[in-house]
Amino acid sequence: MSPVLEILIEPLKALRPETASDRVLTALIVTIAFGMAAYLLRGVTRSGALAGTFSAFVIFLGLGWGGFVTLLVVFVLTWLCTRLGSAKKQQLGLAQDRAGRDAGQVLANVGSAAVFAALALRNHWFVIASVAALAEAAADTTQSEIGEIASGRAWLITTFREVAPGTDGGVSFPGMIAGAVAAAAVAITARSAGVVKPGLAGVAAAAGFLGTVIDSLLGATYERRGWLNNNGVNFLSTLASGAMALALLRVLSG
Repeated sequence: MSPVLEILIEPLKALRPETASDRVLTALIVTIAFGMAAYLLRGVTRSGALAGTFSAFVIFLGLGWGGFVTLLVVFVLTWLCTRLGSAKKQQLGLAQDRAGRDAGQVLANVGSAAVFAALALRNHWFVIASVAALAEAAADTTQSEIGEIASGRAWLITTFREVAPGTDGGVSFPGMIAGAVAAAAVAITARSAGVVKPGLAGVAAAAGFLGTVIDSLLGATYERRGWLNNNGVNFLSTLASGAMALALLRVLSG
């Protein structure tokens, strides 16, 4: 574990539950506090806070303290990115509602990670899927937000035709680089916190980034045609990232 994460987690080890009931109680207390903080920071609405608390609770149970810290890093990354360059995004008409994400948006981004975390209680292979889904959630938001404020140009991923920043399925070079960095940061956090083995962090990061490609493809096709909304695209993309991580893990395991 890295020195920074050791500093963050070490004081919490005194609260390490010894029984299943204690673990549930600890998870409940920590995640309720997390949901309240996210709401006070205007990162989520009231419904979003409830959905986030539930998702965080399941992730905590499935992945432990390290999983919760990984989720916390995802929240911080996405919260900061949505506020970077807010003046420019408002001028472009691209700024996110300052009230924060609602329940649908929260579940679309971290719901599949929670599902994988629950499955990890029975099969440890799903740990990598949960981390990959979290990596995709952070990468997608970072890619979109940074792409909008750092580049005045974007290209539709299916045709490479230039489109306005913020267009469904539009990608930019700065945005893709930012997304890759975010996916790597989440995977490194999970590795440093002991959630995934060092050799598997790259799998989570790669699957998380590939999920953003699927997100863009779905946005350029199904979302532009009105067959899916943004929440549906985000949920399917995180789900696909987890599935890809499992497939890569199976290949590596022979």
